[in-house]
Amino acid sequence: MFASVRRSPERLQAIDRVTEWTRERFKLPKGSAIFVSGIACPLPGCPPLETVVAFWIAEQRYQFKLFKPVQEVVVNDLPYAWLKDALAVQEGIGWECC
Repeated sequence: MFASVRRSPERLQAIDRVTEWTRERFKLPKGSAIFVSGIACPLPGCPPLETVVAFWIAEQRYQFKLFKPVQEVVVNDLPYAWLKDALAVQEGIGWECC
């Protein structure tokens, strides 16, 4: 259903940028796990490429999507820090795909 997106030096640099912006935006410690991935979605209504970002604080996972390729993401696309609690994932609800 979801296809992986190829890795290029530009894409890897973009992933590093989004990772660092996420760390800064949510004031995450340097060693925190942050996952940034681009996915291709063939489903009707999905953008052709979107970016999924997940990070963990203790045992809690937080996640959000940006409806554009990772190379096009700018820092202002990230959710505001005060929305962090709303990004908390409740296991088994809504994120089965990622």
